[in-house]
Amino acid sequence: TTATSTCEQNIPSLSSVCKKHPDIATSLNNLALLYHSQGRYEEAEPLLTQALEMYQQLLGQRHPDIATSLNNLALLYKSQGRYEEAKPLFTQALEMRQQLLGKRHPDVAQSLNNLAALYDDQGRYEEAEPLLTQALEMSQQLLGQRHPDVAQSLNNLAALYDDQGRYEEAKPLLTQALEMRQQLLGQSHPDVAQSLNNLALLYKSQGRYEAAEPLYKQALEMRQQLLGQRHPDVALNLNNLALLYDAQGCYEEAEPLYKQALAICEQSLGPDHPTTQTVKNNLQMLLEEKDLK
Repeated sequence: TTATSTCEQNIPSLSSVCKKHPDIATSLNNLALLYHSQGRYEEAEPLLTQALEMYQQLLGQRHPDIATSLNNLALLYKSQGRYEEAKPLFTQALEMRQQLLGKRHPDVAQSLNNLAALYDDQGRYEEAEPLLTQALEMSQQLLGQRHPDVAQSLNNLAALYDDQGRYEEAKPLLTQALEMRQQLLGQSHPDVAQSLNNLALLYKSQGRYEAAEPLYKQALEMRQQLLGQRHPDVALNLNNLALLYDAQGCYEEAEPLYKQALAICEQSLGPDHPTTQTVKNNLQMLLEEKDLK
């Protein structure tokens, strides 16, 4: 892509001027974030660790850019299912931001959100909820009611409620996040796809299969167009749509979707990633159910 080539071109030109400079670290960081968004996790990691080391050498151990670097590396580990490695980095970034920027700052709210999302992934709901409500309230006060960070906070809190079976509390937050993202980011954006997917998840949990299906399909199509056919988020969407068909006993529709999702997961995330294992188990259970018929 143009964005990738521009970022990649920036690094050698800066490197030739001086080998260690904050601008080089920033360029490494930006390219890593781009790779992360494209699902190219293995390529992103060395750039993030290099950027972090460079920032620490140039700026000392405590600086807002170092906190951002720690946060970005933690987000990558979270995407890779490396939760135990992500947690200390998220915590370190949060503490550093609170000390350097004050207790109430958009970056502090972002850190609270990220740590809470990690807890949610681990099923540590009671620890996640107070962080999410704090992040949401802080974002709304500092950034106003309509901002992408506020939408992300609403989305994360809704996802927590959904995981806990608190569907009536989750629904208004999800619809609010979706509408806000569509207005702020446009109709076609990865965050809009995430909102559509999460609203579909809620409908499926409630047994509202007919309401869930078009949202899953819309999110899947959007992610395929925006992120490419072999992105981890595309695999997640394929798995979710397969689960929907599976729940309705439509095994012939579900099976190829599971297989497609598994192939993407194995290639992009590796065989040991939690998502890969989940999809594998889902496919295995479906095949067993088919054999019983």
